[in-house]
Amino acid sequence: MAFDCKHARSLVHCAGGKVQGLYFPQYSEKDANPDIGDSTITETSGYGGMAMAAAPAITQFVGGTPDLAVRTTLEMYEITFDEHEHFTIPSLGFRGTPLGIDVRKVMETGILPQINTGIAHKDPGVGMVGAGILRAPEKCFRDAFAALQDM
Repeated sequence: MAFDCKHARSLVHCAGGKVQGLYFPQYSEKDANPDIGDSTITETSGYGGMAMAAAPAITQFVGGTPDLAVRTTLEMYEITFDEHEHFTIPSLGFRGTPLGIDVRKVMETGILPQINTGIAHKDPGVGMVGAGILRAPEKCFRDAFAALQDM
């Protein structure tokens, strides 16, 4: 997993986290690869874990509940710098989805971004074995924050 700190002219890397989720019938946790980070990109755009309250039905697919979806989205507003102008959530009074993870707010609050992700098999070529949720690795944000401090 990597985050680009353009202004610091560095790239922050860290290991992917372990996904908590539901597996397809023939698979289990022992078949899973750590999160590879591609779903993380959607979080920065106001999709995925940021917008869980907009899609309560999806929460069952990733092992959550509608209540968890709303709580997660409300929490994500605390660590983003804006709300999406076009992607709105009717159940939250048409608020825009949380948009743009702010590393400073992550460090200040201790809230890590929620990620909705597919679970890939640990062996190449097998494909998806389930879906779940996890928090982005704290190390990425600590390192990115340190890079910003050095500017």
